Amino acid sequence: MKTIPNDNREIEKKKHNFFEKFANKITNWSGSSTAFTLAAFIVIAWAISGPLFNYSATWQLVINTGTTIITFLMVFLIQKSQNKDSKAIQLKLNELIAANRYTSNRMVDIEDLTEEELDSLHKFYGELAVLAKSEGNIHKSHSIDAAKELFETKRKFRNISKVSEESNRAGNLTPPTN
Repeated sequence: MKTIPNDNREIEKKKHNFFEKFANKITNWSGSSTAFTLAAFIVIAWAISGPLFNYSATWQLVINTGTTIITFLMVFLIQKSQNKDSKAIQLKLNELIAANRYTSNRMVDIEDLTEEELDSLHKFYGELAVLAKSEGNIHKSHSIDAAKELFETKRKFRNISKVSEESNRAGNLTPPTN
């Protein structure tokens, strides 16, 4: 049984659904070989018609106006397509982050952060890279927290080992305590 739209939300949903379908069809078609062939044919026909119109200003205005209008409209369709693709990729990445027990959940939805917050995260990952390089294996650590904790543990162990070696060389065989 079909429902009758009883409020503005249902009408807006149907309008949005129509625009969504229309935009998707135009976006898909505009990237096709058929669209390119048609555009090339129009430009060739326009060029061939030049002598018929004595290469007049009107003849030039036709191609300029047509290409300007098409370009103007395509900018919005391309942006809509890019936004949709970007959102889908972000959702897929969020799913991968959420599903992997070794990843930091702080990375979910970072696309909503400000530029300064993203710069701060970039700085943290720069620090993570430095820590990973000091380990000799950049694939070992899985998050900033784990990397820092692991780095501190290794540093303490290395310091203990270094002090133990120095003590052993000096003749003291008991390991130092922290």
